[in-house]
Amino acid sequence: MGSVRQVQITFDCAEPERVARFWCEVLGYVVPPPPEGFDSWADYDRSLPPEQRGAAFACADPTGAGPRLFFQRVPEGKVVKNRVHLDVRVGTGLAGAERLATLQAERERLEALGATCVQVLEADEFNESCIVMQDIEGNEFCLD
Repeated sequence: MGSVRQVQITFDCAEPERVARFWCEVLGYVVPPPPEGFDSWADYDRSLPPEQRGAAFACADPTGAGPRLFFQRVPEGKVVKNRVHLDVRVGTGLAGAERLATLQAERERLEALGATCVQVLEADEFNESCIVMQDIEGNEFCLD
């Protein structure tokens, strides 16, 4: 049996720091400390050649349990549905009205941060209900 490997999830986006800070708020993640020798990420960014400034940003689970999220600037905008998306599991272990109320409260919190609700999917024989949303740059994710 092979060893468990850590993964990083990478997002293509227009504004890496803005999108990273959004996901910090969604997931309770933090911005890691800047590289050694720099007091802040802004100081580090100013040390880069102009074309590389603001090109990437990251956030991490403060407990170390979840994957690191990395955001990289790309020139093209998003044009089709994501082939991979995050499921933000807020209703785990809950059922019925309590689960729906929890999902709705989280939807409202994330909309206040700039997320958009795309679709509410009702439970069926295969899946629990979930809410399809988009982050501040249109990347789909689900609340379930």
